[in-house]
Parts: sequence; C-alpha cells; structure tokens
Amino acid sequence: MNREQTVKYRYWRLTLGVLVLLFSGIIYAWSTISRPFIDFGWTKPQLQLNFTITMGFFCIGGFVSGLISKKVSAFIRIGVSAVLTTAGLIIVSFLNKGSSVFWLYFAYGFMMGTGVGVVYNVVISATNSWFPDRKGLSSGAQLMAFGLGAFFIGLVADKMFEMPSIGWENTYRIFGIVIGIIMFTAAIFVKFPPTGTVFPQRKGAKPQSAVNYETKDVIKRPTFWMLFVFFMLFASVGSTAIADAKNMMTELGVVKGLTAIALLVPVCNSFGRIASGLFFDSFGLRKTQYLTSGVVILATGISLVSFVTDSLVLGIVGLFLCGFSYGFAPTMSAAFTAEFYGLKNFALNFSLLNLILIPASFAPTLSAMLVSSYESYIPTFIILTSISFVGLFINLGIKRS
Repeated sequence: MNREQTVKYRYWRLTLGVLVLLFSGIIYAWSTISRPFIDFGWTKPQLQLNFTITMGFFCIGGFVSGLISKKVSAFIRIGVSAVLTTAGLIIVSFLNKGSSVFWLYFAYGFMMGTGVGVVYNVVISATNSWFPDRKGLSSGAQLMAFGLGAFFIGLVADKMFEMPSIGWENTYRIFGIVIGIIMFTAAIFVKFPPTGTVFPQRKGAKPQSAVNYETKDVIKRPTFWMLFVFFMLFASVGSTAIADAKNMMTELGVVKGLTAIALLVPVCNSFGRIASGLFFDSFGLRKTQYLTSGVVILATGISLVSFVTDSLVLGIVGLFLCGFSYGFAPTMSAAFTAEFYGLKNFALNFSLLNLILIPASFAPTLSAMLVSSYESYIPTFIILTSISFVGLFINLGIKRS
C-alpha cells in the first residue's frame, strides 16, 4: 500500500480507536456497576475511594505508557492492557460478602485502571498521529466515545444485573472478555504512520515549522504549567457537576421518577468532546480558547442563578451546559498538546498533562463537604463560578511559544 493509500484509509484507524475507547469508558460507569457491592457491607466512602484509586492508576498507566513509548511497541503495550483489564474484571466477579475491599481496589482500581490508562494513551497517540490536519476531529471523536461508553455500558450492565440467567458476576466476566478481545484486536491494527508520510494541510491553517518538543523541555515552559492549571480547574468544575447531578436536580425540585434526566449530563459531556474538536479544526486555537472559557463561565453562572432562585429550568440548562463544557477539557488538552508541542513526543507530553485528573477527582468530595455543611449547592457554585473566571484569565495568557 503506497503512502497516498495509507492516508486515504486512515479513517478506518479512527473508527477502531473510537471502538476501543467506547468500551474502555467502563471505568467511568463505576457509579452504576458498583451497585452489587452495596450488599457486601462496604460503605459508600469505601466504594467512592475505589473510583479515586481507579482514576489515579488510569493517569499513572497513561504516564508509564508515555515513558516507554519509544522502547516498547504499541502491540505489546495494548496487549498488556488487555490482560490487565480482562483479569481485573474477572477477579472482581469472584468477590463475595466475605471478601476484603482491598481486592476490589487491587483488581478494579489498580489492574483495570492501569490497563485502561495504558490503552487510552496508546490509542489516542497513535490515532492522532494520522490526523495532524484534523487534531480536533480525531481527539473529539475518540473522547466522545470514551464518555458515551460509560453511559451505554452503565445502562446495559444495569439490565444484565437484573437477569437471573446472568447476574452481576457473569456481567463482569462478559465485559472483561469482550473488552479483552477488542483490545487484542486493536493491538494488531493500531500503528503509527510510516516515516515520511505526507498528510493533507488543514484548510485555512497558517503554515508553521514542525516543532517537536522533548518532555524535559516541555516542563520548563511556563505555557505548559498554565495549561496544566487551566485544565485542572476546568476539569474540577465539570467533574463536580457530573458526579452529583442527580442530587443537584433533586434539590431543584425534579420529582423522584424523573431524576434519570441527570444521566443526560454526561451525555452532554460526550457531545462537548466532538463539538469542541470540530470547532478547533474550523476556527483554530485562539477562538477555541475564548469559546472554552466562555462556555464554562456561562454554565456555572446559570447553575448558580438557578440555585439562588430555585429555578428548575435554569438548573437543567446550567447542568447540561456544565456537562457540555466538561467535554472540552479532554479534547482540548489533547489538541493543545499536539498543537503546542508536536506529535513526535505526544504520548508522553499528553500523559503528563492528563495528570490533571488526579487533583480534579477530589473536587466532588470537597463539594460534598460544602453541601453537608451548608445544606445547599449555592456555596459550591459560587466557588465553581469563581474558578471559571480564574481559568479565563489564565487561558487568555496561554499562547503558542
């Protein structure tokens, strides 16, 4: 296959990347698939801690993958991910009421979290390398799938739990085997483009020299740390809204039977991922920065007003916008990393920036403490709105350098 044909068929690679990340999104379905463990005698804080551990190892797995990307092939890294993810889910399926919660942390938090983190890093890095002219589309499509995966897997798993012929144990085993097969398939076909491959130029893009920064140089640049703080604040806002959307809507007056509308908040998050990517490809870096901050300020501002005025309509609009704006964070962090620092060392540079998820994962816990003290979400959204404005000023100072 010549180079022209290789580029022509790159959308098949994007389709595979979307499929892998769709099923990898199972780590975000924890709030649903953790339901069977409530009967094990484990407390809610213990179960919430498992999600924090999972996200921590997800970030660590991605970072380690980036560190070894030049020495270990994509095939081996994805293969290891498949083994860790499948084994982790199957081990969890054998836990019972007499099991120590440590085994949940080890199998789901460490093994599966690490496995998904590694495959996430490899697949996004490899797939994006085929789309230097459409960074936003490539990142957005894959990350939209990652977000939607949590929603659909949660719905399917919930139905399977209720089926006597399957139950929660077999549900975990089935998902483990299916995800393992998909990852092993990806290990065969996910590849980086051959050296010298010529790609189309993005329409309207200003020509610029190809600059590829080593990670040791990236961390010395003030721009990187501005990006890190900005996306950390951004992710903190979105994760807080998504994590507690159901309770927020209940406070605003959504009747019990309609609280499922809160499930649409993470769906909005998924659409925000592809929308921001397409906007980036069409309008470029600077306009995307303005839009990114503008949407999150609008989202938190409307949400704050809704709780002050007890307006259900504004609350739903505000929370949907919070979910939508949160979708910008992963897509833009990937696109900005490629735009600022190049694709050659993208795997490690992106995994480094992705560590924002660790501090951001504590934001919902801090919000819960505020709600417990004040019995209202108003203090939470005062802080989130303030954070959004701080992020705006940081964002305005971020420039390609």
